[in-house]
Amino acid sequence: MGFTLWSLKKNSIFGVEIEIGVKMKIYSWNVNGIRSVLKKGFEDWFTATDPDVLCLQEVRAEKSQVAEAASREGYYTYWNACKRKKGYSGVAVYSKIEPDAVNYGFEIEEFDDEGRVLQLVFPDWVLNSIYFPNGGQGDDRLDYKLRFYDAFLENSKQWLADGKHVVTVGDYNTCHKEIDIARPKENENVSGFLPIERAWMDKYVENGFVDTFRKLHPDTRDAYSWWSNRFGARERNVGWRLDYAFVDAALMPNVVSSEIHSSVTGSDHCPISLELEPPFAPIPIKKSEDI
Repeated sequence: MGFTLWSLKKNSIFGVEIEIGVKMKIYSWNVNGIRSVLKKGFEDWFTATDPDVLCLQEVRAEKSQVAEAASREGYYTYWNACKRKKGYSGVAVYSKIEPDAVNYGFEIEEFDDEGRVLQLVFPDWVLNSIYFPNGGQGDDRLDYKLRFYDAFLENSKQWLADGKHVVTVGDYNTCHKEIDIARPKENENVSGFLPIERAWMDKYVENGFVDTFRKLHPDTRDAYSWWSNRFGARERNVGWRLDYAFVDAALMPNVVSSEIHSSVTGSDHCPISLELEPPFAPIPIKKSEDI
């Protein structure tokens, strides 16, 4: 049963109550161009899936360029296109639940101008849809990626200190462990699997955030979310797990499922999903001297 508007009553989590046992479905998908995926069955997939929240990355379009698709009955829609370069990057969120506020970045210009972040703020939790940078275009972009990672982590820690749970879905552009990539040895010097990138993922986890898929599927192999368009990589399942759904550790008991939907085509990435069951336990607010 989906987390639908007609099942809402009054509840502290979303400012309205809900029926106990009603679950919330969050989907995330790097579509590698919304205009492209619209020609490949995206609308039918959206209707059949009926997510409560859908987070898209790499939409590569202004909202006005896909006005009809960006306006969907029953959803509040938020769009953050890249300001620096047309047809590059960009994220979008469709939500059946209206947030209290929406942030379009971390208030750091060099990161915010690339249209990589949408942050929906609810009374007791925050949802991030993020298209993390790729570090493969030289040392400058790798440095940019790592600084973006650090800014994101500081932002997440601040939300926890403010007493809000943090859910972050999207394309992290890094495989964390060898189990997350089909050819670990061959790619250990390639951005997306560099030791320095994987070390940041370690730091992220050490700061209290949980990879929900790996937590629920610790030994599952050959589970990937991105495949190169070359050499029949998808058909042979020679892939990378770049897309994740992370939550703070205190929210993990509310995670019902975390899945990778590798059979869904239309992009070089496939969708992932996270199912949560409210209500969420409160997080103590930390005093400023404790942060």
